[in-house]
Amino acid sequence: MKTIAIIAHDGKKPEMVQFLNESKEVLDSKQINLIATGTTGSKTEAAGYKVDKLLSGPLGGDAQIAARIAEGLVDMVIFFRDPLDKHPHEPDIFMLMRLCDVHDVPLATNPATARLLIKGLE
Repeated sequence: MKTIAIIAHDGKKPEMVQFLNESKEVLDSKQINLIATGTTGSKTEAAGYKVDKLLSGPLGGDAQIAARIAEGLVDMVIFFRDPLDKHPHEPDIFMLMRLCDVHDVPLATNPATARLLIKGLE
């Protein structure tokens, strides 16, 4: 079973839920395990998905996902970032992205790229 980490900055959370709804058939058929930072996870649960919720991003959720990447427990990361807003946990975000590169974990930071990654699972 593959694990996909999902993260979305506040302004991108509705877009993440919409993306998951559009990808539901593939996620279900491939029995994808979802993990998420806290608030993204809560929004995902409210949309009817089973998700392993970690801490909120600013409280360490990004770092928790980064640790799972380093441990080889994450197969893909979908991180809908808001590039036009400041984020107090920016160092954690960069660490997570760096670890995706170090450990060769696919990373999508926008819906267009995420759709291509999900299409690759079909």
